[in-house]
Amino acid sequence: MAKRKLEVKCPNCKKKFNYYDSEFRPFCCERCKMIDMGHWWNESYTVPVKGNVDSEMEVDEFEIDESDQGLGNFYDEE
Repeated sequence: MAKRKLEVKCPNCKKKFNYYDSEFRPFCCERCKMIDMGHWWNESYTVPVKGNVDSEMEVDEFEIDESDQGLGNFYDEE
């Protein structure tokens, strides 16, 4: 069977490599993969939104009824 070949550029370092030969795809090497992971962990990547999301939120949506924490009644109340 012929070996598959697809030349792509690494999204991090822009080096050309065979996509099917890399175990770190879509990155060319572990270093580039870890650099990208670091951007996710540091929250460097953002998703663009239209408008001001904070101004659209209602505070009431997040109020919690202190009597019901979603755990049910596990103990007998006397």
